[in-house]
Amino acid sequence: MKAVVLKSFGSIDNFALTEVENPNVAANEVLVKIKATAFNPIDYQMRQGSSESKLLKSFILGRELSGVILEVGHNVTGFATGDEITAYVGSLASNGTYAELISIPQQLIAKKPSVLSHAQAAALPLVGLTALQCFERLTLPLEATIFMSGGAGGVGTILIQLLLTRGYQKLITTAGNTESQNHLLSLGLPSKHIIDYHENDYLAKIKDQVPRGTYDGCIDLVGGYMAEVCAELIKIHGVYVDVTFLTTIKAREVLFNKATTILNVANYAYTLSGNIADTSLYGKNLTTLFQKVESRIILPAEVEIIGNLNVETVQLAHQKLETNQTKGKKLVMLIE
Repeated sequence: MKAVVLKSFGSIDNFALTEVENPNVAANEVLVKIKATAFNPIDYQMRQGSSESKLLKSFILGRELSGVILEVGHNVTGFATGDEITAYVGSLASNGTYAELISIPQQLIAKKPSVLSHAQAAALPLVGLTALQCFERLTLPLEATIFMSGGAGGVGTILIQLLLTRGYQKLITTAGNTESQNHLLSLGLPSKHIIDYHENDYLAKIKDQVPRGTYDGCIDLVGGYMAEVCAELIKIHGVYVDVTFLTTIKAREVLFNKATTILNVANYAYTLSGNIADTSLYGKNLTTLFQKVESRIILPAEVEIIGNLNVETVQLAHQKLETNQTKGKKLVMLIE
């Protein structure tokens, strides 16, 4: 099969289009012809040798896909050749998703809804599973005040819809341009709850939205300086949801001093035990997300198809992600 392989950690110049062996199919696995894969910040972080790179089984990167089953192992149940499926594979499959083929443990996959294209479906697993984990673990009362950094991105788009559907009314977030603001409005946020972080007084405007200028909870989807903003905004004994692992020393000090409850959200957590019951949550939760899509509780993420399986497409995606040029859309590569 053809695959874009990372020859060594570091630059985008280290990718090469290569012919590699087709993956074997174990008894509990399915062989999938990949139709589309989406790119995420974790991709360039792993290319650089940071984050989860120590868990790599293959130097073919890529974490999520949509495709068609070509073969099923003899212990696989509930799936058959020809089924259209979607998966978040993490580092649990034969290889990553910058490839024509992949073998995947059956507990990771979910059937693709017919209402979604392969490109739309491939863009949902990582952001959707992250948002769902945030949603399920956040137990604040419905009258709570919540600030979310970076709400117009992929995770924020899904999470805002889930929170509004549950009944949270005091949800404030940031946006950096008109396109992002309009996107947030389309999700149901009132305009007064969308703050332009380019304005000099944006922090004061965020504080003005709530009594005493502090929030019951902050969901940080950006990290870095925005972690410090969240730390300043959160009340004593508040709840801080960290999706990025990019908090600063200053933010951690403030959060500690406020006796903050910290919820760390990490998709790869379920892989650490090696227990099938844990990894089965990927497929089960993805099925739950697809049910919400079919019920129109969640609208699919906006996607930008940037090319087919080749080095140039992968390099372009990494460049756009590293320089924050995605404009709130998931970047997708088609694989014919």
